[in-house]
Amino acid sequence: MLLLLLAYLGGVLTILSPCILPVLPFVFASAGQRFSRSGLPLLAGMALTFAVVASLAAVGGGWVVAANQYGRWLALALVAVFGLALMLPSIAERLTRPLVAAGNRLSAAAQSDGQGRPGASFVLGIATGLLWAPCAGPILGLILTGAALQGASLNSALLLLAYAAGAATSLAFAVLLGGKVFAAMKRSLGAGEWIKRGLGATMLAGVAAIALGMDTGVLARLSLASTGGLEQKLVDSLATPRERSAPAMRNESAGMMMAANDAMRMQKTALPDEGPLPSLGGAVEWLNSPPLSAESLRGKVVLVDFWTYSCINCLRALPYVKAWADKYRDQGLVVIGVHAPEFAFERDVGNVTKAMRKLGIDYPVAIDNDYAIWRAFDNQYWPAHYFIDANGRIRHHHFGEGEYEQSERVIQQLLRESGAQKVAAGLIDVRAEGVQQAADMQQMRSPETYLGYDRAENFASSGAVVPDEPGSYRAPAQPALNQWGLEGSWTIEPERAVLEGRSGRIVYRFQARDLHLVLGPGPDGKPVRFRVTIDGKAPGDAHGSDVAPDGSGTITEQRLYQLVRQPGEIAERTFSIEFLDPEVAAYAFTFG
Repeated sequence: MLLLLLAYLGGVLTILSPCILPVLPFVFASAGQRFSRSGLPLLAGMALTFAVVASLAAVGGGWVVAANQYGRWLALALVAVFGLALMLPSIAERLTRPLVAAGNRLSAAAQSDGQGRPGASFVLGIATGLLWAPCAGPILGLILTGAALQGASLNSALLLLAYAAGAATSLAFAVLLGGKVFAAMKRSLGAGEWIKRGLGATMLAGVAAIALGMDTGVLARLSLASTGGLEQKLVDSLATPRERSAPAMRNESAGMMMAANDAMRMQKTALPDEGPLPSLGGAVEWLNSPPLSAESLRGKVVLVDFWTYSCINCLRALPYVKAWADKYRDQGLVVIGVHAPEFAFERDVGNVTKAMRKLGIDYPVAIDNDYAIWRAFDNQYWPAHYFIDANGRIRHHHFGEGEYEQSERVIQQLLRESGAQKVAAGLIDVRAEGVQQAADMQQMRSPETYLGYDRAENFASSGAVVPDEPGSYRAPAQPALNQWGLEGSWTIEPERAVLEGRSGRIVYRFQARDLHLVLGPGPDGKPVRFRVTIDGKAPGDAHGSDVAPDGSGTITEQRLYQLVRQPGEIAERTFSIEFLDPEVAAYAFTFG
């Protein structure tokens, strides 16, 4: 229920987003009619169409996207004809008699006797819904990402419908307010025909904006943050104190879903039965082991760890998983890592193999590039730990970092239930270092931040973003906390920013003990040199494990790099990394 509420309120915020502007004229065209017979059917058609198209696009593949593009052009033509009929019915009829005659009929039907006809308004709503391009803030991005990873589900469709209903609610207020303004103008000016022509002109302007790509290009990218900051504050305000203090997880949905999962946590006196171990089939490859199955694991206690090698939360949980594998292997515990990639480079089995070797992972790992095991578990988090008993039943789960003592006690209890003799007592004592050291959550005020335009927020460079094409950017001179920016020539892609010039820079105003950045060299693998500064100076004893005290370092592979580790007092700092060679790719900031 909480997620439905969040989705609905996220939709309400849509009206504050720049990319809704081209659609507003179509909505205001119904403002002068009775709301129940004109505005309400239009909004219903708009919301339903968006929910259906977005649901299919999330799970249906490229054919849905292509079909929707044809639908958008057809809808543009329909709305343009309607706007032309409002603006210049006599002249337009001579030029394009059949189409404008249809537009006139639709206009007359939608405004018959000042009451409006629900059927005609609903058709206009469907057309408007096909043109509606809402900005994907944290809430909508969460819904669509979850649908794409988990496959088709009623839950995703309901969340999308709730989001669309929220947007329709805010637009309904706009229609009602517009109706009052419309009536007042008619009474005071006696200019109903001129008002009608004005509406037609604004509708044609909206059609032109959408046809030129301004709704998804210039306006939607005018601010990468869009309504994302407001939506994130909404998530935080509705979260419980436990959620707000929980470690940030790689999947955005972790913080929002935590409340629902807390109710399913292990009781202190008994472990519940959460269902059978799902299929482990569908992995593209297994490392350190032949393929394993639920049947072959009967009689063993199993820990399944969903992870990906550039995820900071996964890396901080890894020392505990490795220690459990070593401590309880001879007593019947089998640890299985399921590597489910987030970024494209994490799909490369060679990259995963190299990372496993460096991290000292010797237990079986399934390469789940197609998310087959991920979907079988209905998983949504990195990291996620599932504990399975010797009878093949899931008895406990934990999402994210922390609660390691409780997790180890679960392992001990399941081993005893399986009949293992002399289960090792006590709890492991992990002293992690480098990027694997636990985060300082008390002093951390900076969130995970993506540099690709799909999920970027708080972008503060001057100039409009040019998606998927080289653009020139200037970094902010004095960024506010958690603002970041690019300097130089960069191509901003969906999941990363790629340096096109011979040199370039990224700045970030942060507050945390640690700052990490996921980076990779160019396609040829040639090393990229860089130099880090903090508040304009070399980091000195605040340098990370991948940086020298003078701030110098080299990018040699695609992975997470620790660039800052501050000793002593933690305060706001301005981080800057200058790249001295081209083609570096930057993906995401994380903090600790």
